[in-house]
Amino acid sequence: MSLKPPPWEVYYSHKAKKSARKLPHKVKIQLDLLAKEMEVAGPCRKEWSHYSPLKKGPGVPESAYHCHIVSGRPTYVVCWAIEDKKVKIIEIFYVGTHENAPY
Repeated sequence: MSLKPPPWEVYYSHKAKKSARKLPHKVKIQLDLLAKEMEVAGPCRKEWSHYSPLKKGPGVPESAYHCHIVSGRPTYVVCWAIEDKKVKIIEIFYVGTHENAPY
């Protein structure tokens, strides 16, 4: 009998939570889907459009990633970082349009 590894904890920064409330309904659904996938399978979400690691810089923490959740005009982006790999904590620190993304 194998035990399932504990799921990841996903939380939103204050800024990301505030931005998420203003998103169109279609985008919120995609954001919720991405967050749920990260809870179950972890931060590596290669099947999402334009998924890639981000370089550390102003506004971008270590171990940060991003992907596009809705393409087109505007394109919506989610950025997240691994806060603690051992305890399995992920922080979503940006949700919004590609134009305003912190990278």
